[in-house]
Amino acid sequence: VQLQAFGGGLVQAGGSLKLSCAASGRTVGSSAMGWFRQAPGKEREFVATVRWSGLGANYADSVKGRFIIYREHAANTVYLQMNNLKPEDTAVYYCALGSTTAELRRSPDYWGQGTLVTVSS
Repeated sequence: VQLQAFGGGLVQAGGSLKLSCAASGRTVGSSAMGWFRQAPGKEREFVATVRWSGLGANYADSVKGRFIIYREHAANTVYLQMNNLKPEDTAVYYCALGSTTAELRRSPDYWGQGTLVTVSS
């Protein structure tokens, strides 16, 4: 399984970015995808997950109401629409794949490469 993440960049506070993560290979047995992030000097943290069906989105409290995770079924791609970005959202964002949303949050089966998001004040 390969996960390829795209869409990071530099944006001003209050702006928006959309990250995408395309899954390829044998994804059978995986039923959830999600995003995590790691800010400089901090541990990696959960951002959002969604079931393979596209239903059941879950968000970290810090991004709830600002970020939207959704899946494009035909392309096996999950997106993270990030609105009203804040400087504290600056981090390397990673997509991940897991057998369930609970397992995904605890210990993902697969990780994509990170994509850097920088929010300037």
